[in-house]
Amino acid sequence: MLDFLTQPKFPQTALGIEKDRLTAISLSREGGGAFGVRNGAVIELPPGLLTPSFTDRNIHSPERFRASVEEVMTAAGLLGQRSWSVSLPSSSARSAIITLDETALQKGDSENILDWKAEQTFGLPADRLRITREKITSESGKARYFATAVQLSVIEEFELVFESMGVSAGLILPRAICESNWLISTASYADSLLISSNDEGFTAVVLRGDEPSVVRSVTCSPGERDDEIYRLLMFYQDRFVPNAGETPLERILAVGEIAPEKLRQISKEALGYEINVMEPRDVGFVTPGGLSFADLAAPAGLAVFGM
Repeated sequence: MLDFLTQPKFPQTALGIEKDRLTAISLSREGGGAFGVRNGAVIELPPGLLTPSFTDRNIHSPERFRASVEEVMTAAGLLGQRSWSVSLPSSSARSAIITLDETALQKGDSENILDWKAEQTFGLPADRLRITREKITSESGKARYFATAVQLSVIEEFELVFESMGVSAGLILPRAICESNWLISTASYADSLLISSNDEGFTAVVLRGDEPSVVRSVTCSPGERDDEIYRLLMFYQDRFVPNAGETPLERILAVGEIAPEKLRQISKEALGYEINVMEPRDVGFVTPGGLSFADLAAPAGLAVFGM
């Protein structure tokens, strides 16, 4: 499991930020090791208040955004909480698997080499980014790192709002990585796939056991989504299928407007077998009436690590 997700004393409350809505949540422990919602609320953001972007300004009115954050925290009964984890919109942050030759790392300055590779991957100078980097299992003589990046000017927009409220944001991660925590916390030896849909398409994360193995962001219209998921599964089959004797892709967790039955059909066409499409209860989350898993999955996935 990724070390930065297992450190102690993470906040037990989490804020989910999307282009058109905010979610505030704290969790309770349910029977059988599952988690439920102790406090939770979702509100809509005014149109045009937030434009998620990796390179450009996100918050167009800090005062109105702060008022919206206070509104959702109040609605959830969590306004007095001072420590929070935060999930950012998919377009505000990026994630990738960075691969380097191990011999090159041994010969040179590893930090400079990793910064250079991050610049090539994320498209901005390393000194303009806040990068979280974690070494994962090497493959074929290649050192591999799971990395997330947010431009400093972007993360500062959000942090200044939180600071003005007296709120400490201890862990800030992209939405899809937060959602993938549900698969990490229930990891098996088989491969698992998260498909997180958004306004611009979807983000896919393949987990091998409890480590990210593939991270891909796909830009497409809703009408093109099924075809793109099919292509993704074919790509997985051709390039990342486990070696003979190992367990192939076994589970899919879909977050957003993706019908489970359609996913089963696509997986059977692409891979030749029907994948287990997970429901929230299958990953240990009890969704309350009146709130959707799509709204709760990312912030709740962070709040789990404070429990």
